Amino acid sequence: MPSLRDAAVDLLLGGSCLGCGEPGRLVCRPCHDALPTLATPHWPSPPPPGLVTPYAVAAYDGLPRALVLGHKEHRLLALTPVLGRLLACSVAAAVAEMGGPGPVLLVPVPSRPATVRARGHDPMLATAKAAGAVLGRRADVVPLLRSRPGVVDQAGLDAGHRRANLSGSMAVRARPLRALARRGRRVQVVVCDDVLTTGSTALEAQRALGAVGIDVLAVAVVAATARRVGGVPVHGDYSGFGVPPSPRTH
Repeated sequence: MPSLRDAAVDLLLGGSCLGCGEPGRLVCRPCHDALPTLATPHWPSPPPPGLVTPYAVAAYDGLPRALVLGHKEHRLLALTPVLGRLLACSVAAAVAEMGGPGPVLLVPVPSRPATVRARGHDPMLATAKAAGAVLGRRADVVPLLRSRPGVVDQAGLDAGHRRANLSGSMAVRARPLRALARRGRRVQVVVCDDVLTTGSTALEAQRALGAVGIDVLAVAVVAATARRVGGVPVHGDYSGFGVPPSPRTH
């Protein structure tokens, strides 16, 4: 299993905290305990027209940025539970503020198949599943979206070019959509991503889901770039999901 292999590498080669550099675990106890738990509405500036409210628990800076990059680009799989808990804070805040008591469906933003193959894992899907585990039975994770060919790397593109690049880049996967329809009950859909930058990716995911009649309640991300404008803090507790917050693990 990849997780066992990665754990063996850490054991043999050692590691250090991504936050403070202290030798040992990837996130030491003090740095873990200092991670934020208050998720807030974070809007891109300017916000894309029609985007539902996006929630983030952290600024894309410092340790949160190191966590996202380490997990995504360097395959530090031990970070999945940490990122999942951060994402769960954003989902819980979004549902507490925007939704109701019904079931919640987490829909991760898809990565390009070639990117997943190159990385050797799908970091966003793994993070969404970890968040679903934190939130408990009320939440489910379904990878409804797929990425269509033709999307170029977003790095260096401004907001307008990002939206043009992503326009029509996502579609809903037929099989999980049929399985969802067979359930016969309404769910509150939250689009999940790791980082909110211009909002173009979230808006495209919202468009693709809306094209098949799925309304999106909110967007939840781990972190938002410094260009965001924050809203009123909403505490990311999990009581409405039927489970208390689990003890922090290291």
